[in-house]
Amino acid sequence: MKKRVYGSIARKTVFMGISMTLMGSMLAACSSGSDTSAEKRVLRIGFTYSNADNEQYLRQQYTDSFELLHPELEIEVVGAINYDDMRYQDYTQEGYQQNQPDPYEKLKEMLNGSNPVDVVVLDGGTSYLKRLVQDNMLKQLDPVIQENEFDIEDYVPSVIEGIKDAGDGSIYALTPTFNSSALYYNKKMFADAGIEVPTDNMTWDDVITLAKRIAKGNGQERTFGLQMSRWGGDAFNDMQQYYLPALQLKMFDDNAEKMTVEGPGWEKVFTTMASLYKDKIVPSQQDIYPENGGGVVNGKAVFNPFQGDLFLSNRVAMTLAGYDYVMELSRAKDQSAKNPQITAVDWGVVTMPQHAENPGIGSAITLTAPMAINAKAANPEDAWTFIEFNNSKEWAKLKSRSTYELIARKSMLKPREGQDYNIESFYTLKPVPPSTLDMDKLNREKPGIWEVQSFGQQAMMDVVQGKKTAADALKEWQTKGDATLKKLKENPTGGVTGDVYAQ
Repeated sequence: MKKRVYGSIARKTVFMGISMTLMGSMLAACSSGSDTSAEKRVLRIGFTYSNADNEQYLRQQYTDSFELLHPELEIEVVGAINYDDMRYQDYTQEGYQQNQPDPYEKLKEMLNGSNPVDVVVLDGGTSYLKRLVQDNMLKQLDPVIQENEFDIEDYVPSVIEGIKDAGDGSIYALTPTFNSSALYYNKKMFADAGIEVPTDNMTWDDVITLAKRIAKGNGQERTFGLQMSRWGGDAFNDMQQYYLPALQLKMFDDNAEKMTVEGPGWEKVFTTMASLYKDKIVPSQQDIYPENGGGVVNGKAVFNPFQGDLFLSNRVAMTLAGYDYVMELSRAKDQSAKNPQITAVDWGVVTMPQHAENPGIGSAITLTAPMAINAKAANPEDAWTFIEFNNSKEWAKLKSRSTYELIARKSMLKPREGQDYNIESFYTLKPVPPSTLDMDKLNREKPGIWEVQSFGQQAMMDVVQGKKTAADALKEWQTKGDATLKKLKENPTGGVTGDVYAQ
């Protein structure tokens, strides 16, 4: 018997004229005069979160066009967690956090239930993907990809490597899009300072050295070398979001029973981050929003369309930002041609800084929609057809119009029309491997665990203000954190009181 092939390569000609084909399919279905409802196969597609309102968006994003091309299929959208169930809970009641559903457990129920979904589209990142693979809940896609001669070579290598990292070397999902950040720099500021511009594959130490060289001035005339969070200005949060992930240092062990912040690794992190703020290489909140907002100088309102954005204001030489920032910079350039009060930034972009201890790893690449087949799918063949459709080159061509996400296929990754920038900088580095520490779960099971981080924030502040050395601040954080974790182990849902708060 001839083996049935999961997907159809012949659909390529259909995709190329997708708009005409979609209309043609609808007309053909409407004019056929035959009732095909009894022949329809059901394809159940699961998402982590959904509700009645959100379902419309999910269908527009992922299923409407596919369903029009496949009138023999009926698409059912399933949410592991209903947004409304969370929205209408009384957050003022004791135990509110503990009553919040565990997304991973709900995903497992959706995959294992009496009427399991065929496809699961996961939220951004690979942490759930890795756990589902480890729990043998997903179908390995490597054999299907090979059988259908599906072009995997066109995928961005870092995206495939990120997927394989979550699948212990194998492919269990494909994602049509991803998000990423890079290091933007102001060409004029570097030229005026006579300093070489940043390049791809620089280490954090290299970037920080550049930032220190170019920062200068005082007060509201100060220009800064680097900004991590465009709207932030907090050393502890910047550390967590940008500097720390690729190092994969943890505050505490996976069971949240013992702190792990003492040692040379953490000491270097604290010393580095604190010095950037202490020496005003990175702007603080007060620098970003002087006089309670930035629109007022010496008591007088001033026109500043870039209020709060120091890079667009030509006061920051380098900033870390996502791909969507390209459009923000483009809009500013367009407006500068119309309004002499607006100065456009002559900018370039290179890869995110990486750590010498862990080269090739970026800290801000997210796989936005990993699509996988349930190991218990009732309809695995149509499930693959759906994944193949959403990850095809032809569909990627239409998706490439997005201003906020990057396409996972290299052949469709080009700078926005009329622009010239280093788009490879957004996908050269690999994503950070999934962490074994499930903070979402810990926050639900031990609501008081936030206090451990608050001690860390205070410790960093003490170093920035010169009250303590990094070693002493970390030692105190370790001690207070251990005391907190011990109390939470004895009473996971209780608060933390007593001497642990003593300064």
